[in-house]
Amino acid sequence: MFKYVIKGTAFSSVDQKNVKVFENSLFCISDSGIIAKIVSSDEKEYSEIIHEYSHKNKLKVLTHGQYILPGFIDLHIHAPQWAQAGTALDLPLYEWLNAYTFPLEAKFSDEQFAEKVYGSLVDQLIKNGTTTALYFATVHRKASVRLAEICSKKGQRGLVGKVVMDDQEQNPAYYRDLSSESAIQETELFIKDVLVLNETTPQGVYPVVTPRFIPSCSDESLRGLGELAAKYDVHIQSHCSESDWAHSFVKERFGKSDAFALNDFGLLTEKAVMAHCGFLSDEDMTLFAEKGTAVAHCPISNAYFGNAVTPVAKLLHEYRVEVGLGSDISGGFSPSLFDNIRQAVISSRMLEDGVDKDCCSQKRGVPNSSITLNEAFFLATAGGGESLSLPIGKLAPDYAWDIQIIDTKELPIFEKEEPLMDIFQKILYLARPENIEEVWIQGRNVYNKTMGKQGVED
Repeated sequence: MFKYVIKGTAFSSVDQKNVKVFENSLFCISDSGIIAKIVSSDEKEYSEIIHEYSHKNKLKVLTHGQYILPGFIDLHIHAPQWAQAGTALDLPLYEWLNAYTFPLEAKFSDEQFAEKVYGSLVDQLIKNGTTTALYFATVHRKASVRLAEICSKKGQRGLVGKVVMDDQEQNPAYYRDLSSESAIQETELFIKDVLVLNETTPQGVYPVVTPRFIPSCSDESLRGLGELAAKYDVHIQSHCSESDWAHSFVKERFGKSDAFALNDFGLLTEKAVMAHCGFLSDEDMTLFAEKGTAVAHCPISNAYFGNAVTPVAKLLHEYRVEVGLGSDISGGFSPSLFDNIRQAVISSRMLEDGVDKDCCSQKRGVPNSSITLNEAFFLATAGGGESLSLPIGKLAPDYAWDIQIIDTKELPIFEKEEPLMDIFQKILYLARPENIEEVWIQGRNVYNKTMGKQGVED
């Protein structure tokens, strides 16, 4: 009936604020890597399933101190920038792009270099518990397809975009699309290539329409990309109101906000994810909610380049906008969403309390801005799945078996009967990649630390 059964204790978001504990439950996985059934220890069939699948040698029992979390969903990664992660974060965004980032991304015309960097990145993300990743690649179609192929081969669910940046005034001559026509043609070819690849990829690999951001694109390319997204019904990603500079640039160019400008080009849809969004107005947030467009919150990157803290609590609770979490490599230095979960909580509290000691406490911060650890966990898991409109990010029937197994023996857990939700908090605040014992994606084991293996195992 099931491909195999895993017995263990797990944690999963049931909504934005609440986490469910599955204590010593059975997770029954189908041949297609989907959770077919979850059986608790008080159900009649519990013992029968254990007996049957133990007999078949298809029962995996977690050891003491091991716990299951859903795999993380990273909604914003610049894949080529893995090669510069941890450098030059002291510069303003515009200088950083031109002095470091564009020269690096231009090197991805070399497909061998691209293969080396992308292979390393996907391996590293899987080790960090990231089972689904939304990637910006570069303007190079073949190298971008190669990233999708690497995700497919290594078992990660990848959503990949060939970046479009065709504006001749805003982009360097050595790194840009030749023209708006070329950008659209190359994007359409890229979409077709990845759609074919997806047919033989069990976990899914998806093409994403990717204007880098409005300042890098002509009106013609933005319009054409909106039309392509509608034609093929694919995901869309870009940056929106990321910084003072980017936000002001769009207002000067169009006389309206980033959000309304993107919408005019057909780029705000239910399958769209916009990164950062630190300067959204109330009207912008209303528009996002109406369109079903999601926000990729990148808290570490925001601290370096955002010029503001994205008001996540307001987006979630006041405007009901879908929000997930992004690492924003390499504007964010860490490939770990554990680090970004922690920073999301920290940044939200700084927004609520304020940071200027010379301003009175009543005016220093923005009330009702803080989020809880449970909410940050939701962003990294179920919120990411909702943002991508995919059945991922939760432990529930009909969701993909995308999980990470955490070993807590090195964490400060001393009480034999320590409350499970206390253990959950310790995992989120203290876990590092070395605490991740295994990673499974679409029902397949893609990383096993103890056995020293990385690669797909059915």
